[in-house]
Amino acid sequence: MTIRQVSYTSRLHAESLVGSPQVAVISITDPGSGEASLDPGFLDVLRLSFFDAVPADEYLPAPLPGLFDHLMAHQIGEFSSQLHAVPAEISVVVHCEYGVSRSAAVALFVSTYAKAPLAAREFAYDANLWVIHQLSRLYPDVHIDVPDEKSAGERRAHPRAA
Repeated sequence: MTIRQVSYTSRLHAESLVGSPQVAVISITDPGSGEASLDPGFLDVLRLSFFDAVPADEYLPAPLPGLFDHLMAHQIGEFSSQLHAVPAEISVVVHCEYGVSRSAAVALFVSTYAKAPLAAREFAYDANLWVIHQLSRLYPDVHIDVPDEKSAGERRAHPRAA
C-alpha cells in the first residue's frame, strides 16, 4: 500500500517507543552523540547524524562536516521511496534530539513525498530551512510547504491553571 502517516518527535520519546513492523524510523542525532537506543522491532531505521545548523554561506565548495548535505537528502529520498513501495500500510516516525527543527523538516518532506498526513503539522513551523532547501534542490517536484507559526494553536490539550 503506502506510507499512511508521518510523525516527528524527540529522541527521548523515540527511545521509549515499542517497535512495530508497521513503523519505520528516521533517526537523526548530533555528530558525536551516539546512536539513539531504538527498539529492534521497527520495520526499518535510517540513521543520520548532522547538526541543527544552517551554513553562513550556502555556496560553499564542499560539504562541511556535521552539516546536512545532498548525500543525506538522497538517503532520505531513497528511504522514503522504498517505504512508499512497501505492500502494506506503514507509518514513519522521524526523530531528532528535541523533536523541533531537523525532524520537522524531514517529516514535512516525507509527508509531502508520500502524500500522507503529518501529525502535529501546524507545529512544524520551526523546521530547519537548510534541510528543506537541500531536499527541495534534490527533489524539485516535492513542494514542501512549511506552516506559518501563526497557524499553530496551543500545544497543550488543557491550558495551565492560573
